[in-house]
Amino acid sequence: MIVIIDYGLGNINAFVNVFKKLDIPVKIAKNESDLDGATKIILPGVGAFDYAMSKLNESGMRTKIDKLVLEDKLPVIGICVGMQILANSSEEGVLPGLGYIDGVVKKFNTSQFHQKTHLPHMGWNDIQPQSGHKLFKDLDPIPLYYFLHSYYFECNQSQDAIAKANYGLEFVCAVNHENVYGVQFHPEKSHHYGVQLLKNFADL
Repeated sequence: MIVIIDYGLGNINAFVNVFKKLDIPVKIAKNESDLDGATKIILPGVGAFDYAMSKLNESGMRTKIDKLVLEDKLPVIGICVGMQILANSSEEGVLPGLGYIDGVVKKFNTSQFHQKTHLPHMGWNDIQPQSGHKLFKDLDPIPLYYFLHSYYFECNQSQDAIAKANYGLEFVCAVNHENVYGVQFHPEKSHHYGVQLLKNFADL
């Protein structure tokens, strides 16, 4: 059973609709007991880092999510800010992140951009996934995804970066360490590319 964490952030119904079309069982978790029976977890998110961490910490689900991910090793995928809070910390805030993947979240430095552009990074962008990675199975070599962000994930361990994109400069847009996955883009808004990626996560 795929469980989508509803802590007040992210378009939960968009994910539910994708999995229903794929005929994959899914449910929404709004409290700790809703996590019973979970085999995989989706952690969506929009907005600021500290706000997301505060909402998750206040949800009553944090302790059980930590146990399911860190002890029981259930696969989890963070989406957008849900990916960023997998990190240790963020330049956007002062609260500690979940620390599931060793890294920090940084703001794009537009003075380093190789081309004239602006923040936030919004719209469609191709990505360069790691060849053969199971999260990108049966996708084009350079798939397109929808982005909306001004911060990016910088991995402390290079092997945890599984896809990169370019917006003025190259940045990591997907991460994976053991059972923990994260994508900076929005698969639920990315048409067939996003549907395939969510199917691949369900098949892990």
